[in-house]
Amino acid sequence: MCRPADAPLPSAIESGMSLAMPSSLVVGKAAPAFSLPNQDDKVVKLGDFKGQWVVLYFYPKDMTGGCTTQACEFTAGIKGFDKLDAVILGCSPDSTESHRKFIAKEKLKVTLLSDPDHAVLEKYGAWGEKSLYGRRFMGVIRSTALIDPNGRVAFHWPKVKAAGHAEVVRTKLAELRAAAA
Repeated sequence: MCRPADAPLPSAIESGMSLAMPSSLVVGKAAPAFSLPNQDDKVVKLGDFKGQWVVLYFYPKDMTGGCTTQACEFTAGIKGFDKLDAVILGCSPDSTESHRKFIAKEKLKVTLLSDPDHAVLEKYGAWGEKSLYGRRFMGVIRSTALIDPNGRVAFHWPKVKAAGHAEVVRTKLAELRAAAA
């Protein structure tokens, strides 16, 4: 089960906000279109959210430590994102069935998209070479794209740490909305 919403969050530095790596996304340009099944096997398209902010976060695997932390923190902050007219979409290569189990186990309130072929992960620069204990392999690069109501990339975090990232995203979203007002 997710940790309580009032539990302390790590600092922005610990959340990976300052980490950077090359990305195929360009702030101000159109976000790559996508069409993926969600946990209920319903096809979700970026165009479905025209007029809304979209937080699209990429994570490696359901029901693992960091991924659970991240999903639970986005769930805990869902009301804050709702107030900012934003929808939260998580995306991983896991199956829709795995997503359903993850949502049920952790009582998640976010939509999870399934991208087993990595097509959308690749478009968003979230699929690439990783290294663990000296071994190199291809995998999901934990990252987040913030997409504005017109379908443009408003901000991109190319590499993040799970803990505390949801609050970093909410803060940036509030800042961008205030600047646009």
